[in-house]
Amino acid sequence: MSLENAPDEVKLAVDLIMLLEEHEVAPDTVLKALEMVRRDFEKKIEQRSAAMPAPSP
Repeated sequence: MSLENAPDEVKLAVDLIMLLEEHEVAPDTVLKALEMVRRDFEKKIEQRSAAMPAPSP
């Protein structure tokens, strides 16, 4: 599978890996930062879900 045809999340993951490796960020620092990012985006998803109107009966 070529990256060109890969899903967006795979493309983003590859870009992030390359960026972090190019800057020689320590793996433990990366994992801590990614956990922070994950929590932030999970909150965004929750907020978006809370803002959506309830389905009609």
